[in-house]
Amino acid sequence: MPLIDTHTHLNLGDYDDRKDVVERALAADIIRMVTPGVTLESCFSSFALAEDYPGVFFSAMGIHPQEAHTWTASTYAQLNELSQHPTVVAIGETGLDYYWDTSPQDIQHTVLRAHIRLAKERQLPLILHVRDKAGSTAAYDDLLRLLREEEAQGGVMHCFSGDLAFAEQSIELGFYLAFGGVLTFKNAKVLHEVAQTVDLQHVVLETDAPWLTPAPFRGKRNEPAYVRFVADKLAELRNLPVSEIARITTANAQRLFRF
Repeated sequence: MPLIDTHTHLNLGDYDDRKDVVERALAADIIRMVTPGVTLESCFSSFALAEDYPGVFFSAMGIHPQEAHTWTASTYAQLNELSQHPTVVAIGETGLDYYWDTSPQDIQHTVLRAHIRLAKERQLPLILHVRDKAGSTAAYDDLLRLLREEEAQGGVMHCFSGDLAFAEQSIELGFYLAFGGVLTFKNAKVLHEVAQTVDLQHVVLETDAPWLTPAPFRGKRNEPAYVRFVADKLAELRNLPVSEIARITTANAQRLFRF
């Protein structure tokens, strides 16, 4: 029952036992994993994983919206050059983050537009992050507006946490919805409604490790092997065998990233 973790930060410094973590993922039949860059430094460490585990790890090149303030006149050219690497399957992690607000919103907009243009130039999907303060939809609204204005060509809404209306608009714009550990949380009622409603042909799975660990390990460090618990929860919500969830989401991820 092969699965794909479409978003894991296993290249970051939280994994002194990285070899063991990878072995557990492979033993759990996690056949491919995508490690997105969030800084230029992490883009390079993503390559290192892909070289250590060819055909298992793949890379994405981007600057996280919390790091948008680090963008310089040369960053676009650097990302363009890095994205030529044969393991690169996407541009990102990029997007908008109004929750932490570590970068001014106008700078986040400029940097997101640049990522969209790079993805179109390189003909690669986008990996998008969006987060807002409780009770606000401004980041979600701005994200959709910018995608439309730049005529984005699709990708994935990483760690999907929006409502059904946002899900439907994302799908209309050519984006997959990535469900992660939050799906297993009992209080994620809105997300459960989305997962029960949308066409599964637009759904992929992820961990966002080391964060957002699914139940029953919530509160501990996340790792790619735990994507199975997300698949189990989605199967429960859809009243389908988990093998069918694995078949559909794995095929979707292969189509999204053109493995």
